Amino acid sequence: MQALSPELQAYAERVEEVASEFEDEAYTWEGDIPWENLQLLADEGVYCPSIDETYGGQGMSDLASVVLTEAVSRACPDTGWFVYTQSMVGPRAIDLFGSESVKERYLPGVTAGEDHISIAISEPDAGSDVGNMTTTVEEEDGRLVCNGEKMWVGGVPFSDVAVTWVRFPEGLGSVVLPLDDPGIEVVEEYRNMAGYSQTHFSIDDVEIPADHVLTRGEDGFKQQLVSLNWERLGSSTLAIGWAAAALEQALAYADGREQFDQSLDDFQGIEWKLAEMYRQLETAAGVVYNTAASADGHESAPSRLKTSVAKLHASQIAEEVISEAVQVVGARAYQQGHPLEYLYRLARGRRIAAGTDEMQLNTIARALKEDGVPKVSER
Repeated sequence: MQALSPELQAYAERVEEVASEFEDEAYTWEGDIPWENLQLLADEGVYCPSIDETYGGQGMSDLASVVLTEAVSRACPDTGWFVYTQSMVGPRAIDLFGSESVKERYLPGVTAGEDHISIAISEPDAGSDVGNMTTTVEEEDGRLVCNGEKMWVGGVPFSDVAVTWVRFPEGLGSVVLPLDDPGIEVVEEYRNMAGYSQTHFSIDDVEIPADHVLTRGEDGFKQQLVSLNWERLGSSTLAIGWAAAALEQALAYADGREQFDQSLDDFQGIEWKLAEMYRQLETAAGVVYNTAASADGHESAPSRLKTSVAKLHASQIAEEVISEAVQVVGARAYQQGHPLEYLYRLARGRRIAAGTDEMQLNTIARALKEDGVPKVSER
């Protein structure tokens, strides 16, 4: 019995077919956006599936975005990265909470594979501690004015706007911040372990149009956490896609490599490694897909307990599986430029981005203390 519905199974097969067309160019992007791959996905009608059809998406469930992210990540890890960020992070927040004018202005370019939207949360003194955030939006002479600074923001060189978490006078919320405003100044550009650019920028008296406010008010922060749950789940999906790619490479190498007059994959020690890697991958995938399927409706999200468990488990498993793949391949995989060396550097970031392991553990513990262990009927 398939875990996916017939509709999603057919969608997954179509994505796999399209993604196979750019497998040969995988591991060559060096931090750049593979625009041609994103546009191919868009042209074939499989990109940004959970974004409303009005703006170029397919109006499918967010489970479809999970399917897309995993399938593409296996074929090309970099394309998978951008599929995740544009299907399940910034643009998805605009789709969920944005005004009609903001959706019409920014989403069609994304769903066509031509534009990119960043997300800005962390600050120099407020990373995981979002409650200590100091970037503000205040009313001045009838205008909404933003001041503060953000760091570790991905994709800024490619983006016109960023979904930005801010503090309103009444509490936390979010806005669509125009990055081309003269009040935006890049403080520093970082290059992370995986070779991706991350930006630290300051915000000085940047006017936020009223229709660019996504969430505010007493319930604004709670609303924004809905999209954060999908971001965590997307990050988990990215991790299992990369782990699957590593396992496939380890299998192919072990089959083709001979040592001591026999194929490497005939040694029982290697067989056990491969079997254990698959067991770990499947347990992580099961948690991720179960969590995605538990969402109630198109505009709802899985619980914080389920998404935190998925994020924690998948991130750790991906690092372990990819590390074992490096061990199977040996010295070749330890060289700079080898696909497994790159996957390992990519995977390490999943235990930090979208909420560190420690934050997930805190969230899990607090949810259990508040609500107890979920009942069988709640699975």
